[in-house]
Amino acid sequence: MITLYHCDAARSFRPLWMLEELGLPYELKMLPFPPRVFAKEYLALNPLGTIPFMIDGETRMTESSGICYYLGTKYGPTPLIVGQDEAAYGAFLNWMYFSDATLTFPQTLVLRYSQLEPEERRNPQVASDYAKWFLGRLRAVEAATAGSETLCAGRFTAADIVIGYALRLAENIGLAKDFGPNVAAYWARLQQRDGFKRAVAAERKAGVEQNVAPRVRA
Repeated sequence: MITLYHCDAARSFRPLWMLEELGLPYELKMLPFPPRVFAKEYLALNPLGTIPFMIDGETRMTESSGICYYLGTKYGPTPLIVGQDEAAYGAFLNWMYFSDATLTFPQTLVLRYSQLEPEERRNPQVASDYAKWFLGRLRAVEAATAGSETLCAGRFTAADIVIGYALRLAENIGLAKDFGPNVAAYWARLQQRDGFKRAVAAERKAGVEQNVAPRVRA
């Protein structure tokens, strides 16, 4: 049984969504955010104190996009993964890495300096600067979805899952109002997927059952 450690609305939502799209059985363990502060016992399991943390037999993983790729390749074949023999393979891998390194990184600084830091340490200028950085990088998604319903390969793939999470985070921290028209339409389409809806429902259900309150969102 795959075990996924998750915080409400955090980047561990990527592998949760992937698990639902694949229809794999899993156990979801909810943690308060950030777990390294509010669940210090978790550090014995994952010394980084970050989420996600996935256990699959002897495999331990902490990188959300990497977990999605692992699940798709180990438990495939699945159309969610673009193969090396496909023309879109390079584009697919680029989106997989772009999702965290380029899109989610500036968002974490917006979140930190607008909401997570104590009031006296919050910095509106830093939050504003990194919001602009994120929105600038989002131009790549705006261009990619100008004439296509998905990012690559002419179908929904794990790339849409990992980029889709960045859009969900943007909505939660108040940046979705600045989406371009293509990104806004793309994000609306992603939210209509049954796999996305099941992942959101699983997140809420586990939070209630495990008595872990959701984060306050913008």
